[in-house]
Amino acid sequence: MEKIPMTAGGHAALETELKQRQQVERPRIIQAISEARAHGDLSENAEYHSAKEQQSHNEGRIAELEDKLGRAEIIDVSKLTGTKIKFGATVTLIDEDTEEEKKYQIVGDMEADVKQGKISISSPIARALIGKDIGDTVEVISPGGARSYEVMAVRYA
Repeated sequence: MEKIPMTAGGHAALETELKQRQQVERPRIIQAISEARAHGDLSENAEYHSAKEQQSHNEGRIAELEDKLGRAEIIDVSKLTGTKIKFGATVTLIDEDTEEEKKYQIVGDMEADVKQGKISISSPIARALIGKDIGDTVEVISPGGARSYEVMAVRYA
């Protein structure tokens, strides 16, 4: 089985979601199914079918979370050092076309959230950044077209 790299924060967030789905969502859905069953004929009972669909979705997500957490390789970013970019690094970039500054942390696939500045290790920009150093120029070919960035800072926190 292939290990899945993730930060300690990402691992904790997945554990929290798993607990929520098992201890809160699962009992709520079971209650909704039993209430819908009490309404009689199940073949035309929209509430019952909706609750069963919710149950299927929730159980599928629980299985996915258990799998990901079971294969997790937690990387303690605070123990990493250096100026070379690797998993967990927070990188400050300057877009060479627009002079716009961007800051990203390279994280695992399950914890990526571009709005929070967290990009997946498997994204085109992260793959281009891995192994680079401060001052290097990086060409990134993404769905939005080719971009060129200069690495301004690398930190691990």
